[in-house]
Amino acid sequence: MDRRRAERVRGDIVRVCHSAQDSVALRREVIARLRSVVPFDAVCCPTADPATLMITDGVSEGLPAETSVAFALVEYGVDDYNKFSKLARGRRPPRTLSEATGGRFERSARWRKVFGPLGLDDDLRAALTIDRNCWGFLALHRRREAGWFTDEETAFVKDLTAHLAEGMRKALLLGNQDQQQAGEAPGLILLDDQLQVVAVTPAARYWLREVHAGGAERGEVPTAILTAATSLLALEREAPGTAIMPRSRLRTASGRWLVVHASRLEPADGPRQIAVILELAQPLEIAPLIAAAYGLSDRERQVLQQVVIGLSTNEISRALFISGNTVQDHLKAIFEKTGVRSRRELVAQVFTQQYLPRIQSHTRVGADGWFAGA
Repeated sequence: MDRRRAERVRGDIVRVCHSAQDSVALRREVIARLRSVVPFDAVCCPTADPATLMITDGVSEGLPAETSVAFALVEYGVDDYNKFSKLARGRRPPRTLSEATGGRFERSARWRKVFGPLGLDDDLRAALTIDRNCWGFLALHRRREAGWFTDEETAFVKDLTAHLAEGMRKALLLGNQDQQQAGEAPGLILLDDQLQVVAVTPAARYWLREVHAGGAERGEVPTAILTAATSLLALEREAPGTAIMPRSRLRTASGRWLVVHASRLEPADGPRQIAVILELAQPLEIAPLIAAAYGLSDRERQVLQQVVIGLSTNEISRALFISGNTVQDHLKAIFEKTGVRSRRELVAQVFTQQYLPRIQSHTRVGADGWFAGA
């Protein structure tokens, strides 16, 4: 790997991740730049529902469209190495299939059923996670003759995962601003490069009142907002080699925490602006529609969420403060209501019935990671 070029490309990718682009454009630009440092023959970079770790849409290159269903059946219905949910749930660093299998790719179900027949051997997989929430995944694939991914290449990808997660999250927030204008929805503040307020959405005004900063229209903004904006300006100056993340936290009068993000807006006409997003920091829960679809109780919904992200009975017991026997009782009820006989069947059914049809119909993903309007 050419160190100088790698450093330059890394800086370019970091800047791209913190610019205000829609999610698809962001991922395509990152893929194009990444290829120059970490060569690959195929790639998939899907978004994910943070509540379930299930894929919500995909941007891919070099993979036939007809492989998507076969891939989903393996990813959600079969045990395998470096599954996306395991990488995300365990907050594990990127890993290669060659390392996990010791180079014996035939041990992997996805290699046998999906990628091996395409002539692809090694893959490099990463969960794109920030603040314990996973917003997507990255999977790079190489043909047999191209060799395996190196430790240096894996480290390069690892260094970018948090920035890419932040970029994907902000893309969803900005892309859903027209539906997010009231109550406790994310708010948007536009600043110029002198950090003066240009515009404030109604949702942002709500949050500014919550932190006793109602004078935003006069340029009075909380320090946390200025911190995120100045971090963005510093990143634009120092991106190669910097670990700067243009985000901060803000405590409201009621004791809740807001996450503050900053991105660069470059309109086709007019001056450049800084978009600062304020959103309530809270653990995401499984989409209520899934529970409603199967007639699950609140506790069954909670158990289902733990199952789909891959927790064991003991882990579910500890997470929900209930006994293992109670977990098993809830699982039995869930199996009866959903018509399955095992956890793997349950996870596969949730994906194929609740996610896959929406992906195939190109349903837009909302700001919370679940499908908008569902």
